[in-house]
Amino acid sequence: MAFIADILLIAGSLSAALYCVVLSRRLGRLCNLEHGMGGAISALSAQVADLNATLGRARAAATNSTATLSDSTARAEEAAAKLELLLASCHDLPAGRTAGTERRQ
Repeated sequence: MAFIADILLIAGSLSAALYCVVLSRRLGRLCNLEHGMGGAISALSAQVADLNATLGRARAAATNSTATLSDSTARAEEAAAKLELLLASCHDLPAGRTAGTERRQ
């Protein structure tokens, strides 16, 4: 009976060792940097770094565009105010005279 128990113990140990070897090989293939999950993770990490750099450049460009647009809007509002003033002053002219035909001194 002890002999059968020893044989079963040896068989169980050998099957556990075989399972560990198979598991080790699968894990090695999974962590392979060229073809496995490790390669995919490193490629995704590089893409994330590139996307962060691109996002930073886009954010800087958007900030610059916002400043330029704000400046242009302010200048347009000033020009519109001047045009409104000129238009209002044209209404004060007599009907037969225009601003281009007679100069003010």
